[in-house]
Amino acid sequence: MPREPVSPAQQIHVYETAGRTVVQLHGEIDIAVVLRVTAEMDAAINRPNTDVVVDLGPVEFLDCSGLGLLCRARRRAEERGGRLTLVCPHPRIRRMLRIVELDRVFAVTSTVDEALGVRTPAS
Repeated sequence: MPREPVSPAQQIHVYETAGRTVVQLHGEIDIAVVLRVTAEMDAAINRPNTDVVVDLGPVEFLDCSGLGLLCRARRRAEERGGRLTLVCPHPRIRRMLRIVELDRVFAVTSTVDEALGVRTPAS
């Protein structure tokens, strides 16, 4: 059964918090999605000195084109004097980052609060 077409608005959500730009990706990030969301990702990173947090929490699947999107976003942020942090709570995606040695390139955290440097009260 073919999947219903998904709009870019359903795959990417950009917002500002704690002085940072957060780009939250959703669903399956494959070549078709990358083609639809690249312009919005670029726009989120296009300002000088922008610190960007890319939240992969709602991502169910990420292929090599998704990795390319992340690498492009990191490069563009750094070219403009900013930095990019990945939020990745998923063991499978973290393992993929480790296999291709991108865990050495990206700052990777488990939560958005951690990426933003927000301290949560101890339990």
